[in-house]
Amino acid sequence: MAKNQDLPHAQALGDNAARQLANATKTAPQLSTITPRWLVHLLQWLPVEAGIYRVNRVSNADDIQIACTQRDESQLPQTFVDYDTTPREYFLNGVSTVLDVHTRVSDLYSSPHDQIREQLRLTIETIKERQESELINNPEYGLLASVADSQRISTLTGAPTPDDLDDLIGKVWKEPGFFLAHPAAITAFGRECTRRGVPPPTVSLFGSQFITWRGLPLIPSDKIPVEDGKTKILLIRVGEKRQGVVGLFQPGLAGEQAPGLSVRFMGINRSAIASYLISLYCSLAVLTEDALAVLEDVEIGKYHDYSDKYK
Repeated sequence: MAKNQDLPHAQALGDNAARQLANATKTAPQLSTITPRWLVHLLQWLPVEAGIYRVNRVSNADDIQIACTQRDESQLPQTFVDYDTTPREYFLNGVSTVLDVHTRVSDLYSSPHDQIREQLRLTIETIKERQESELINNPEYGLLASVADSQRISTLTGAPTPDDLDDLIGKVWKEPGFFLAHPAAITAFGRECTRRGVPPPTVSLFGSQFITWRGLPLIPSDKIPVEDGKTKILLIRVGEKRQGVVGLFQPGLAGEQAPGLSVRFMGINRSAIASYLISLYCSLAVLTEDALAVLEDVEIGKYHDYSDKYK
């Protein structure tokens, strides 16, 4: 019987060639700098139609005379409530940019994802990140610049402890709303609680879990600066009725996409580039000094500060 001849190796279509006929499932562009921006969600936002918000305050609170009624009412005290004659006025701050999109790109490459829509979405997300940074860091109206000297305290041991947060609550004891801290500061506080045998409970907000202290959630924001391993922790009371902290926005803008945010088409130039003006107008007001307090010199160890990306 003749011996079997060696058969040639089987040939088949390879993966690389086969992929040329396949449609890849494509995601929308992912932007790593997007954060939840909890601060924006937790503030009460007030419309400021003329772009100016004036905070009127009582100037003689300690001099208002009140007495309990006695049988002889002939000696009732006389008093009045005086107002500050130079109240602070807050002006809306603009965060703006012009987005350029070449019409050839939007015409030819908008399937499955519309190029203009994605360009606008990602630019708006970046503007909103800058908005939160301004609410915290703006030198005129930001939270850190708005804390009264009497509402500033320093840590007792360097690392944030339950005692430190209790001291903050003592400063903002009238219906405090939440702590605001860098994620690394919240981690450092959690370590201190665990070391002391008092792990903090958690609460669910907006479908996410937050650790709490004395029932108040610790809200993270990476916009709070970290310098040389130190940062700050804020405690905030919010709302106009509580005489707390409120956000301000301009209503009724042309091309309004969200409160205070507008997108306006500016036209197409001779180079076939379409331009869109994206603007966000906002500010923040602290109605009374005891609505806000800060814990300073909070040590969290080594941490790289990425806050420059919002400047």
